[in-house]
Amino acid sequence: MPFRQIVGHRRLLALLARAVAQHTLPPSLLFAGPRGVGKRRTALALAETINCPTPVSAPGFLVDACGECASCRRIARGVHPDVLIVEPGEMGSIKIDQARDIVDRAGYRPFEGRRRLVVIDEAEAMGADAQDALLKTLEEPPPASVFVLVSSMPDALLPTVRSRCQRLRFGELSPAEVAEALVRDHEYDESEARALAADAGGSIGCALSAAETDAAAAREMARHVLEQAARLRDPARRIDVARDVTPTGGKMSPAAERDQLAACLRALGSLLRDIGLLGAQGEAAVLANADLAPQLRVLASTFDSDRTVRAYASVDQALAALERNASAKVVADWLVLQL
Repeated sequence: MPFRQIVGHRRLLALLARAVAQHTLPPSLLFAGPRGVGKRRTALALAETINCPTPVSAPGFLVDACGECASCRRIARGVHPDVLIVEPGEMGSIKIDQARDIVDRAGYRPFEGRRRLVVIDEAEAMGADAQDALLKTLEEPPPASVFVLVSSMPDALLPTVRSRCQRLRFGELSPAEVAEALVRDHEYDESEARALAADAGGSIGCALSAAETDAAAAREMARHVLEQAARLRDPARRIDVARDVTPTGGKMSPAAERDQLAACLRALGSLLRDIGLLGAQGEAAVLANADLAPQLRVLASTFDSDRTVRAYASVDQALAALERNASAKVVADWLVLQL
């Protein structure tokens, strides 16, 4: 995938493209940032751009991979001989033997590309001995090789390793960017992608993990709860709404009930944040749930600033109670009375 097709991180991507075009790319790089935001994908895009025989220019990039030649396609498939990827094994760690092997292989001239690119994914999984084995190579890499360490926990790396790498800090993606990636690359429909992105914390990886639960249904239920809370004052009728949130009928285990309610509560928190933004005259474009902007504007007329803050705090307390294994029914009943 070329730089231009990666979602987000435009400044960092343009910086890398300029370094490739001007032949100033550092030989050792550390891509640091939250899990699931595109660090490894960026490393592979860098490999494509370095080795593409027919590079192109693109808006915002001095140079970019074509994405269509045999070299780009093989890098994308993970079968290019000059792109070496090291990642944790079955035990969840990167052993010293893997580090020694990659140092040895990096010392040879590229087979067919301009430069060999070594990607060490989840670099924090390297033990101290494996990191020590890399030190000399990171300090003085072979002239035809580039090392990219990818890590969501860079502080777990030895200071001597970090000091030998130029660090690029990747931030969280916006909800709109996460949704865009889900629709384009993972074939989600717009509504489900928005629901997943709203609670993904800026991470495509987290959104994909959350897809195992029905995020769209959780968000729709959260919206229903807020609309009913805005309309109903009778406590008894509000308790009826709580039954809608946890209509298990004994078919779920208590743990599954808590998980289902937690998904609804996270969606509720996301909606309340957006209502607060709209109440402060924020732009719809910055909302996590921008596709629900008309409905949220109606709710913002009922949920003033103080009520929104109290409701959000109640959602936070409800989530904390679920983490302490409180009954899902008791938590749901309590919450609807606080909204």
